[in-house]
Amino acid sequence: MSKSIIPDVALIDNSEQRTPLVLVLDCSGSMDGEPIRQLNEGLALLEQELKADVIASKRVRLLVVQYGGYDQAEVAGDWCDAMDFNAPQLRADGTTPTGQAVALALAEIEQEKLRFRQAGVAYTRPWLFLMSDGAPTDQWEQGAAQSRQAEKANKVAVFPIAVGEGASIDVLQQFSNRGAGGVKQLKGLQFRELFLWLSASMQVVSQSTPGGQAQLPSTDSWSVVTV
Repeated sequence: MSKSIIPDVALIDNSEQRTPLVLVLDCSGSMDGEPIRQLNEGLALLEQELKADVIASKRVRLLVVQYGGYDQAEVAGDWCDAMDFNAPQLRADGTTPTGQAVALALAEIEQEKLRFRQAGVAYTRPWLFLMSDGAPTDQWEQGAAQSRQAEKANKVAVFPIAVGEGASIDVLQQFSNRGAGGVKQLKGLQFRELFLWLSASMQVVSQSTPGGQAQLPSTDSWSVVTV
């Protein structure tokens, strides 16, 4: 039986609509030290905040894709509802295969949507949250084209986040259809503020009607505008 048609017990036990969120996180060697420590703290805060929200804990579905390590992208754990999410402890090492990571995330999103349909569970548009502190070291163009096409077809909403001065905004903007304006630059290492915003956004979106619109919180607390 292929992975795409294995039912998820959580979708049978809990028929609430879902908001899928994939965190595609740069764990390359340049993130070592304080950046990866604060990223891990941010993930733990996201777990805490979503579990504390009665609706979001049942409706937000999370998956972490990390890239770096052995110069590859891999899934850290399985899809799960926020109430069951345990933030992984990420380690920084290796290069930056961004294109591979995004392609993996997009494939995981499509498989998860198939499980939703099979279980008769409604869902809002999935979020792909792409974070990088450098430039890709793989052939990233195909992954970027896939990401733009998926976003254009309303299959996913892509949020590229640039971490530090070494992040390639010119490349990150290729993963979304919103150009340079769609890339948010993290202010310093304010992962805490970033994940608080993400949690608040998920709480808003999880209460929205599939296909509808949601007013997201301001990003001013953690992003900086380049002028």
